[in-house]
Amino acid sequence: MVSKVVMPKLSLTMKEGTVGKWYKREGETVEKGEPIVEIISEKATYDLEAPASGILRKIFVNEGVDAEVNAVLAVITAPEEPFSETEIQAEIIQLAEEKEKRVLASPAAKRLAKEYSIDLSLVKGSGPEGRIVEEDVKRYIEETSVVQPRVKEIIPLSGFRKTSAERVSMSFKTAPHSTLVMEVDASRAKEAYEKLHVSYTAILVAAVAKALREHLIMNSTLDGDKIKVFEDINVGVAVATEQGLVVPVIHDADRKSLEEINAAIEKLMEKARHAKLAKKDVSRGTFTITNLGMYGVEFFTPIINPPEAAILGVGKIREKLVLIDGKIEAKPFIMLSLSYDHRIVDGAPAAEFLGKVKEKIEKGLV
Repeated sequence: MVSKVVMPKLSLTMKEGTVGKWYKREGETVEKGEPIVEIISEKATYDLEAPASGILRKIFVNEGVDAEVNAVLAVITAPEEPFSETEIQAEIIQLAEEKEKRVLASPAAKRLAKEYSIDLSLVKGSGPEGRIVEEDVKRYIEETSVVQPRVKEIIPLSGFRKTSAERVSMSFKTAPHSTLVMEVDASRAKEAYEKLHVSYTAILVAAVAKALREHLIMNSTLDGDKIKVFEDINVGVAVATEQGLVVPVIHDADRKSLEEINAAIEKLMEKARHAKLAKKDVSRGTFTITNLGMYGVEFFTPIINPPEAAILGVGKIREKLVLIDGKIEAKPFIMLSLSYDHRIVDGAPAAEFLGKVKEKIEKGLV
């Protein structure tokens, strides 16, 4: 029986993925359940298992190439079993045509775009309901045909980078962002860092997780016309890697001790550095923390990681002179910036949540 290896849908928002590496070559034997191809999607690598045992007869999508969800990547058959490559190719062409039809454009615009190899999704339509007409394509050609500066390197927008670009674009376009900034005394955090040998990130995750338990509206998502408040508190930590931005998740962070959170983060960071994060490592996040303090950034406005309700930005630790009991002392402070979806949360509850995070850190309640 002919079995198709298709691009999996690994999340509700996933539209396409990238083929990272084929573990088998055409003509080799495969066993059902063994990893057959590496898929890069949703900011993680995922080993797709063979759906059946047999021979890997034909690979249709090569390494490094993007493919839509449900696109046929390869075919597995029994030895000597006949199959119609033409039918599979027709299916692939049909999927591509359906994708093209989803772009609202006139036939003339499509013909001109095809002639000049233009991606119509990049063209702004001036017709009714944003429909792209031929003049829009001509204007795009004129605007992009100017002499460009010399190019040193071309970096494909694929894999992690493409997924990240799509997600932050969607977030910024659909969720009305508002940001609150609060200064926090990090003296207790510094003590824990030095005495317990835990990272500042672990301390922040612990503080956020406990604050979320008391302010669950921040631990939610907007689904159509309903706000879904999550029971699980799963805190993601944004990490910059050579492959792009990834967000590994510490699941049930509110139920873990500070030491357990620190160990979980260390394990996830190691996997992230070697591009070994699995689907479960980046799934089911309900809130995200992003830290740019190590780059000397004092505070910034982070973009919400969809479909979550908020994200916490963390700046660098800096010494500040303060007056305590008539004496001037130097204390470490950090700036926290909370971006939240104003469709879900208003300013007052967002401020209360940020104040609770501040309290947890300053009083060492982590």
